[in-house]
Amino acid sequence: MPTTTIRIDDQLKARIATVAERAGKTPHALILETLSDAVERAEDEAALHRLANERWAALKQSGRSVPWDEARAYLQSRAAGQAPRKPKARVPAR
Repeated sequence: MPTTTIRIDDQLKARIATVAERAGKTPHALILETLSDAVERAEDEAALHRLANERWAALKQSGRSVPWDEARAYLQSRAAGQAPRKPKARVPAR
């Protein structure tokens, strides 16, 4: 595995060492885990934005949507363990 060098000020280095010790990890392992978590969060956020943009484009093209009160009632029923019928998307009256 190639090596990457990063410069960390002494104060942050000490904080990393403290947190790593409490977690029962080496500073190196803590840094790798933290970087991996940050990259995963950024990738998840990018995927969410892509999906939101795709759905927004579909909504703008079709003009069809589910009113919030119907969507909310559906989601609340699902959260309560019920199996409600999915609300139908439609073009709202203007």
